[in-house]
Amino acid sequence: MERSGGPKESAAAGFDEQNFAMLQLEQDSAAPLWFKEMLKMRELLDKIETWRQQGQRVALATVVKVYGSAPRPLGAKMAISSLGDMAGSVSGGCVEGAVFEEAQVCLKKRQPKLLSYGITDESAWSVGLACGGQIEVFIEPLGDESGRIDLPENQLFDLLAKQIRSEKYCMQITILGGEWVGRKLILPADGKPVGSLGNNELDLLAAGQTTDVRQQQQSRRFELDWAAQKLDLFVDVFPPRDRMIIVGGVHIAIPLVRFAKMLGFHTTVVDARAVFGSRDRFPDADELVVAWPAEALEKMDINESTYIVVISHDDKLDTPAIRSALLSKARYIGALGSTRTHSKRVAALKDMGVSDELIKRIHAPIGLNIGALGAEEIALSIMAEVVRVKRNFSN
Repeated sequence: MERSGGPKESAAAGFDEQNFAMLQLEQDSAAPLWFKEMLKMRELLDKIETWRQQGQRVALATVVKVYGSAPRPLGAKMAISSLGDMAGSVSGGCVEGAVFEEAQVCLKKRQPKLLSYGITDESAWSVGLACGGQIEVFIEPLGDESGRIDLPENQLFDLLAKQIRSEKYCMQITILGGEWVGRKLILPADGKPVGSLGNNELDLLAAGQTTDVRQQQQSRRFELDWAAQKLDLFVDVFPPRDRMIIVGGVHIAIPLVRFAKMLGFHTTVVDARAVFGSRDRFPDADELVVAWPAEALEKMDINESTYIVVISHDDKLDTPAIRSALLSKARYIGALGSTRTHSKRVAALKDMGVSDELIKRIHAPIGLNIGALGAEEIALSIMAEVVRVKRNFSN
C-alpha cells in the first residue's frame, strides 16, 4: 500500500471588540478552510492548554440552547482566560462582550452560570442577537467541576481533551442548574465512563438517554426526573472529524474531493490503479492510497464520522469494497450505478454472505436526484446526500 500526504495573538485587559470583529470578518470571508475550522473545540484545546501552562485560569462558554435563528449552533464554544485572552465564538460577535464579562465573574467566584441572550430592544443592537434568535450559554471555570468526585482538579477536562485529540467519539453530560450544577459524566465510545453526576444510578439513567444523541451526532439538552426534582442536562457530542473515503479515482472524484474539502472533510482517494490515484489528478486530496480498495478499507480506522463513496464503476473493485464498508462503523455508504446495476450488486453481495439488513445501509443509486449531468453536477448531488445524512435531515 502506497500513501502520500500532502497571528500572533496578544493578551488584553478586556474584551477587544475591534479585533474580534476582524476575526469574524476573516472567518466569514474567503479565508482558508483551516482558519475557519481552527476555532472549533479541537483547536481550542491547544489555546486552553497554553493558558493553563502560563498559570492562567480558564472559563469555557458553551451554547446549550438555541431558539429560532442563531448564528452559531448548539455546542459552539468560546474560551476565556483570566488575563483577558479569548478564542472561539458563541454568537458570531453579537454577545461575545457580555459573555467575556460574565466569564471573568465566574472565574473569580469559581462558580458556573447559565445565561440567556436574545433581542433586548427594538433596534436589537444592544446586548442581544441581531438575527432575532435567542441562545442560552453555560459558562464554567475549567478544573473546578463540583462533580469530579475523587479526581484531581483539571483531570476531567484533561481526559476529555485526550479523547478529542485521539479522534475518538465521546460525549459529556453536564448538569446546568441546581445544587449539582457543573457535575459531569464523560462517556468514551470504547471505555468506562469517567466522572459522575452524583451517583451510579443517576449516571446510568442519564447515559441511557444518549442513544439517539450518539446516532445523530448532535448535542442535545434534556430534562431528567430524579429524586423528586427535574435535572437540567446538556449532552455535548465530540465526534471524530468528518472523513470522506472515495473508492475510485475516476473523473467524478476530482470535483468531489474539492467539494468535500470545502465542507471540512478529510479526504482519502483509494484506487488499485496508480494512474487513477495520482497526485497530479488529486492535488487537493489529503491522502492517496494505491491498493485494492477492500483491503485498504479493512486496514483503516473507520468510525461514525466516516463517509464512504464507491464510484470506480468497476465491479471487481466496487463490490468487495462495499462489503468491507458494510462491516465497518461508517455513517454513510454510497455506490454509483443505475438501479439495474445495483440489483446485480446486491445479488453479488448476498452471494458473499452479506445480510439484507447490512445491504439496506447502501445509498444507491448514489446522490440526491437533482437531474445531474456531468462530473461536477454528479459530485454535487453526492455531496448533497452526504450533508443530508450528516445533518439527519428528512422531508
